[in-house]
Amino acid sequence: MSTVKPYSSEGSKREQVERMFDGIAPRYDLLNRVFSLGVDRAWRRRVLRHLRREPVDRLLDLATGTADLAVLCARHARTVVGADISEGMLAHGRAKVRRAGLEQRVELVRAAAEALPFPDGHFDAVTVAFGVRNFDDLDRGLREMRRVLRSDGRVVVLEFSRARGPMGALFRLYFHRVMPVVGRWVSGDGSAYSYLPRSVEAFPEGADFAARLRDAGFRAVDARRLTGGIATLYTARA
Repeated sequence: MSTVKPYSSEGSKREQVERMFDGIAPRYDLLNRVFSLGVDRAWRRRVLRHLRREPVDRLLDLATGTADLAVLCARHARTVVGADISEGMLAHGRAKVRRAGLEQRVELVRAAAEALPFPDGHFDAVTVAFGVRNFDDLDRGLREMRRVLRSDGRVVVLEFSRARGPMGALFRLYFHRVMPVVGRWVSGDGSAYSYLPRSVEAFPEGADFAARLRDAGFRAVDARRLTGGIATLYTARA
């Protein structure tokens, strides 16, 4: 997988991703709704439906951003920890947690996927929504996810993928041409929204990502394409 960075080929991807999300945090939720036409909410509900098949005591939502999925998963999990490298995104997430009255059950912490500050086997489930593309080191991040999961714990990853056919062509046009222009206008950072389609194109989706999960120590790996292949839901067990 080639390394795609938001601003420059030089320097740390992690630092650039952190700076990018700090900058777009105030408009992030609005742009998510606009760009996905609200479908991102339905995709996140698919994650929750999968989790509800079994009890979850402790859940880690990695690359939690503004905590949309963390707050949603609190409907099922007893406690939720959301982790992200962007303090700007976490600040908006903490406000969302307070508005939902979930301060006692949802904790947000600043942490990188490649060096999680949690003991081995601490969580029953780990979720990531639209975040694995942004890992500085994908394989190391996946191994850390496996490490903090208990035996037989579940991982659920929701990520963009490359749609095929007529829908794919239309979506690529939208992704590559429309989103960067609107993103620059609304957020003031066109680079952030040109990075998104580039990172999707570079990501090892489908069978390739499933193989990376297995290499990281996961089993029972499954991949289900959503909405014509615009996104994929990956599930696996530790």
